[in-house]
Parts: sequence; structure tokens; C-alpha cells
Amino acid sequence: MEQHLIILLVKLAAAASIASILSRSSRFLNLLLREDRSIAERVQLSLGISAFCGVSSFIRISTRTYLAAEMSLEGSMLAGVIGGYISGLLTGIFSSLPAMAKGEYLAMPLYASVGVLGGLLRDLAKDREWIWRFSPFFDLSLYRLIRYPAERERSLYGIVCLVVVALAELMRFTLTQLFQGKYLFTLYQPDKTWANVAVFFTTLFTVSIPLKTWASARNERLLESKERLLVQARLAALSSQINPHFLFNTLNTVSSLIRTNPEQARMVVSKLSRILRRLLRKSDNFAPLREEVAFIEDYLSIEMARFGEKLRFEKEIGDATLDCQVPSMLLQPIIENSIKHGLAPRVEGGTVKLQARLENGEGSRRLVLTVADDGVGIDETRLNSILEHPGIGVSNVNERLQVLFGSAYRLSVTSQTGQGTRTTIEIPA
Repeated sequence: MEQHLIILLVKLAAAASIASILSRSSRFLNLLLREDRSIAERVQLSLGISAFCGVSSFIRISTRTYLAAEMSLEGSMLAGVIGGYISGLLTGIFSSLPAMAKGEYLAMPLYASVGVLGGLLRDLAKDREWIWRFSPFFDLSLYRLIRYPAERERSLYGIVCLVVVALAELMRFTLTQLFQGKYLFTLYQPDKTWANVAVFFTTLFTVSIPLKTWASARNERLLESKERLLVQARLAALSSQINPHFLFNTLNTVSSLIRTNPEQARMVVSKLSRILRRLLRKSDNFAPLREEVAFIEDYLSIEMARFGEKLRFEKEIGDATLDCQVPSMLLQPIIENSIKHGLAPRVEGGTVKLQARLENGEGSRRLVLTVADDGVGIDETRLNSILEHPGIGVSNVNERLQVLFGSAYRLSVTSQTGQGTRTTIEIPA
């Protein structure tokens, strides 16, 4: 009896190990994530499960020692529940081949039938997520059925799953009795009722353990996917805060010029159309620095039309930096701040200077971008909290850099009242 229980416990451990190995395969996980699979994908799912079941069956047959390795019935049930009739049927056929070669002729019809039963369970699920919540604890399912009326359908489905898995094991037990243990391998022992009851419970847990293991891996992958979508949505929201702000300022410039200088207004509209075409064409979060510099030049040509000789622009861009990838619309909000808050209040205007260079960091090269102006500067109180105010250009830029680079970037703003402001961004090259 003790040896029999040890075999059953080893079987549970083997089921957990095989499920864990399969969950480490990205291809297998991708198949688990899809609820609607093509015929080819169902076959692939079947091959993945039946390969382990077939090998385990071969080990059992060839060694005649590792009896706990036989899990073809449970594997067929799992394939049917997860992939449907086709996956269950094929898994039952493929995994029974070693047993059929050994003369266990009832293996193929039994395992194929169990695979089809698994497909029936899948079809019965009103919500496919119910499949992943299967529990071998009958009392827990009954408690939920009574205690939570809103979840009665799901609880009832869990009970049906238990009954169907028990029915599959009962089919094996019945065939064993009818053919006196011939043509089919089982772990049943004659005249040992409790040992045979333990076999039933082992089958329940051998089906549920892989399901729970794969459900956990599947949920982790889904969570990662949702986090990526959240990051993309966050970036889109931050970009949408930048683009309208720039657009409205530009339209104000056109409005101020259209009566006094129509030719210059036409030039501004032309520059604006180029900028808008670029914004509509680009959906990537990154762009080469040369494109960003060209964008800044178009933007500043519009601003110079408004400020005239009061606004000057200088740039020191290293040739090696032009192909470096930078976040789209990274520099425009900072330069806009320099003009609006730094130079516009000065009667004599001033200069905006853009610099870009490469530096050797710790194990990698870093791209250093600097936007400096000689405007009115920022008082110390406002400077200390400039990155904490949402809606401000430099704050939006800082948040985008956090999303894109985590802790692998640096943004600093230094300023002296009456002397100007310098914003420095350092990112991986």
C-alpha cells in the first residue's frame, strides 16, 4: 500500500514538472494565450502535450519500473479541454502509440475518447476563463455553488469538470475489469478499494495541477501584455499633451501675421503643413536625431517669423549624433519653453542654443542633448518643483523619458535669474 501511494505521489510530481517545462516554452505559452486557434495551432498544441505523454509512456514500458510516468489519459483530457476536440483526439492517438506497440490495444480508443470528452468540456464553458479555474476540491465547488448565487453557473461548471474527469477514470477502471487487466495499463490493485480510490483522486490532481500551472504562466504573460499596452497609452496621452499645445501657439502666430505680412504668413503655413505631415506620418516613439533637428528648424522658422531679429538660434550638432534614436517630439517642448518663458519677456529677445554630443558612459555611449537660452531665467522656488507640475513641457518630457528608459536617463534643469536656463538630457545612445 505504501509503495502504491509513493507511485501516485511521484506521478503528481512528474505532472507538475512536465507542466512547468512546457510553460517555459514561449511557443507553447502563445498557444495557451489564444482561445480561437487554427487547425495548425491545434495540431501544434497536441504535439506539444503528446510528445511528453508519449515519452513518459515509453519510459514506463521500457523500464517497467517508472510506473508513475504514465499520464497519457490525463494529457489527452488536458489537450481536449484547452484545444478542443481535434487537439484531444490527436493527443489521445499520438500518446497511445508506445502502448499500442507493446500490445495495450485498448489504449488508443480510450485515450482518444477521453480527448473528445475534454473537447466537450471546453464547449460547455460559457466563458473560456472558467477552464483555467478548474479545482479538484469538490467541497469547495459545492460551497461556492450555495454561497455565491451570482457565480452559480461557473461553480456548476467546475462540478461538471470533476464529474467528467472521474468518468474518464471510471472508463479506464471498467475496461480493466472487463478485460481482467489485459490490453491496458492501470495502477489499480485487485481487492484494494482505498488504493483504487487514491488512483481516482490522483487523476483529478494530475489534470488540475498542469491547468493551474499553465493558468499562472498565462496570467503572467497577459499581465505583461496589458502593462505594455498601458505604457503605450500613457505615451500617447503625453504626446497628445504636447502636440495641441504646439499647434495652438503656431496658429496664433499665423493669426498675428496674416494681416500685416501675408507673404510671411504663407511661409508659416507652409512650414506648419510640413510639421503636421510629419506628425501624422510618424507613429513611432523614436526617430533619428536628424529628423528631430529638421523638425526644430521648421518650428523655429515659424517662431522667428513672429519675433523677427529678437530671436536667434544656434546649434552645435556632432555628425556622429545625427543617426542616434531619440524620443519623438523630445526637444520641441523644451525649446518652446525657452522662447515663451525665457526670451519673450525680454524686450531685446535672445538666443536659443541646441547642442548634441556623444559621451562614454559606464559600459555604453550616452547621447547628451542641451537646450540653453539667455533669457530671464527661473526663480529658485519654481525651479525646484518644475519637474513635478503636469502639463508643463519639461515635466511631460521627463515623464516620457521615465516611461521609455526607466532609470537609464538623466534630465536636469539649471537656471539663474536674469542669465538664462539650461536643460540637459542624457539618454543611451
